[in-house]
Amino acid sequence: MWRVKPLDAILATAEKKSLHRSLGPFQLTMLGIGAIIGTGIFVLTAEAAQKAGPGMMAAFVIAGFVCAVAALCYAEMAAMVPVSGSAYTYSYAVMGELLAWMVGWALILEYAIAAGAVSVGWSGYVVGLIQNAFHVHIPLTLVRGPLDGGLVNLPAAFIALVVTALLVIGTKESATVNAVLVAVKVTALTLFIVLALPVMHMEQFTPFAPLGFKGISAAAASIFFAYVGFDAVSTAAEETKNPQRNMPIGLIGSLAICTIFYLLVAAGVIGSVGAQPVMGADGQGMRPGSPELSAACQAIGDAKVVCSKEALAWTLRTIGFAKIGNLIGLAAGLALPSVVLMMMYGQTRIFFVMSRDGLLPEGLSKVHPKFHTPHVITMITGVFVALFSAFFPVGVLADVSNSGTLFAFAMVAIAVMVLRRTDPGRARPFRTPAVMVVAPLAAAGCVYLFFSLSKETQILFFGWAAVGLLVYFLYGYRKSNVARGVVETPELSADAPHIHIPPMPGAPAPGEAAERG
Repeated sequence: MWRVKPLDAILATAEKKSLHRSLGPFQLTMLGIGAIIGTGIFVLTAEAAQKAGPGMMAAFVIAGFVCAVAALCYAEMAAMVPVSGSAYTYSYAVMGELLAWMVGWALILEYAIAAGAVSVGWSGYVVGLIQNAFHVHIPLTLVRGPLDGGLVNLPAAFIALVVTALLVIGTKESATVNAVLVAVKVTALTLFIVLALPVMHMEQFTPFAPLGFKGISAAAASIFFAYVGFDAVSTAAEETKNPQRNMPIGLIGSLAICTIFYLLVAAGVIGSVGAQPVMGADGQGMRPGSPELSAACQAIGDAKVVCSKEALAWTLRTIGFAKIGNLIGLAAGLALPSVVLMMMYGQTRIFFVMSRDGLLPEGLSKVHPKFHTPHVITMITGVFVALFSAFFPVGVLADVSNSGTLFAFAMVAIAVMVLRRTDPGRARPFRTPAVMVVAPLAAAGCVYLFFSLSKETQILFFGWAAVGLLVYFLYGYRKSNVARGVVETPELSADAPHIHIPPMPGAPAPGEAAERG
């Protein structure tokens, strides 16, 4: 189970691809901003406020710092192993099959649960828009899960199933459409900042940390969700001019700009309407997404931002910009389904690569005879995402997704250090600066944020890991290609020959990689 997949075999294909190096620091920074800004800031602001109050501003800085050091480690591995599979492939080449399997298993948790979280976030904004713009009352039982004061979140399940259908049919999101949606998100946040900051009152920032540093840490662990996406910059290393100089600029630059953006949005929310948490009878903050908090919010008429499922739109309506608040809701309603699509697409990619390596049954990557898409994986993923989004609140889903992400990033940081010792002569287009400081910081930061998540989230993660180990030893340990002595380089095509999977924005169209090979 410690057998590795030969790095030379994996890299043989990367050398054949020979992508044109055309991306400079500005393009990389813009790529990162587009990938990072999205669901987290629209959806999790209320969650962070309930955990940390105004201290959520410090939480954004902490999460951004951990992301920055993790990004530098990720960039070195992405530059060395520019193939499909992300952290799973890196781990397979460096730390062996068992840890690679666990990373891949964690990434499945990350993508599927994240898609559910985004679906729930979409539901909150769209329901709020319908209720406020068209004055239609929608019962809470139909738009919230049982943990959140309702029965089932039908809109969230609906959007998850619609995206699943699109992925099965093979409808792809073009880079142009993605660019437009990024512009919509950035414009909406800029408009929010311009309107909210002028009505800011400094007394709203007191007390700054009503639940102490523990609350800030918990908020940072949740708000980490708002930064995930920077790996879009890391995986562009193969197309970057002078990667040793430009990769850090793109990574740190995009994270810095997004952090400033997030801090301004947070300041606008806190300063204009306040962000103090709803306290329980014991003087502690109520848990976000709990029936108790939902009941307390209904008792006070949802008069606090922490009670809102559409924090930014609610804030603008509260300070007198009702129509623009509705526009923010419309922007989120238009932009967030594309994020669900990306998350579910990433899920099918990881499943596909693991199935191709023999660690999962080949039947999972079965191709639809008409649409030429891996419909089995896609439909299984879609059903689970719909169930997650129907019955769980956004904060719980985001935290569970973060647990998988943090584990994968910690493994990448460790892999960078291991490979520096075991294979120092390997060509590295990008080298993590001060690696023996940055990599331990990244690993420690990920561990710190992981243990700042709720106990229930940690238990769920370890339960998922236990199931993963069982699956591995019952199936993958014996059936993997490496176990059977098959060491060909199937990474020749990230999308795999004859399979039409909708490409990520900016990625080559299906089949192009195979043609280049």
